[in-house]
Amino acid sequence: MSDSCKHHTGARATAIALLLPLLFGLATSASQAADTGFVESSTVPGGIAIIDLGEASRPWPSVRWNDRPIALVEQSGRLQALVGIPLSVKAGPQSLQLTHADGSGSSIPFDVSPFAYEEQRLTISNKRKVNPAPMDMERINRESARLKVVKSYRADKLLTDNFEWPLAGPVSSPFGLRRFFNDQPRRPHGGIDIAAPEGTPIMAPADGLVVDTGDYFFNGNSVFIEHGLGLQTFYAHMSRIDVEPGERVSQGQIIGAVGQTGRVTGPHLHWSVGLNGTWVNPLLVLDSDSPPPAGP
Repeated sequence: MSDSCKHHTGARATAIALLLPLLFGLATSASQAADTGFVESSTVPGGIAIIDLGEASRPWPSVRWNDRPIALVEQSGRLQALVGIPLSVKAGPQSLQLTHADGSGSSIPFDVSPFAYEEQRLTISNKRKVNPAPMDMERINRESARLKVVKSYRADKLLTDNFEWPLAGPVSSPFGLRRFFNDQPRRPHGGIDIAAPEGTPIMAPADGLVVDTGDYFFNGNSVFIEHGLGLQTFYAHMSRIDVEPGERVSQGQIIGAVGQTGRVTGPHLHWSVGLNGTWVNPLLVLDSDSPPPAGP
């Protein structure tokens, strides 16, 4: 790694680390309930399971699944777990692991139902974006490590109770597609692509805190926003970025513009929603199944 790359990586790691007190400074009283009525339950790969854990009596247990912390909320006196289910999870029985205040443990079972997503085949003219060179892999590996840190951040309370679409326009690629680039299988599509002209403003769909921004090899210019309890949104391929890490944003605030940076076939916004560090179907936090039509 060159000295300039080391400096950039170290500076970025320091900036991200400085967000920790900001995120945990958003903690709320343990007795505060959260309005999660905007979240729809769907127990399929790529879905969100809302699992009832019983009466919300104190102290609450800590809950993990696949060694990841799970968001807990109180609704109408009941304790609920909000579980983001990875697209890679096989259908079948699963269980949450609970650790209680006295140190004892228990488990809560739930089932993941099968669901078949459609297939998509794309042709990428820049072959390095499909089969990266060794020097590209060094960068990709650094960015992957950085992404793990970014996706692990979580404010201790929900910062919003409502989500809107980040821009108007047709959906060009839905969530969950089994993707092939130049006939080579790749990871399923972990977000929604919205087609729009380059330069179209992108708006924050909900209140939150900017966790990271930067230029990524595959994703191009990107923004990550934490909305509380590990519920995050991610924006890729932007032409410009108008926010900075640590900045509080409000629903409807412009955070950047549509572009075609990174691995793309044309200008669009790739928009993802994450929960407990995995991408889930954005439609599960929205009132409508499609964005509003673009204006004239």
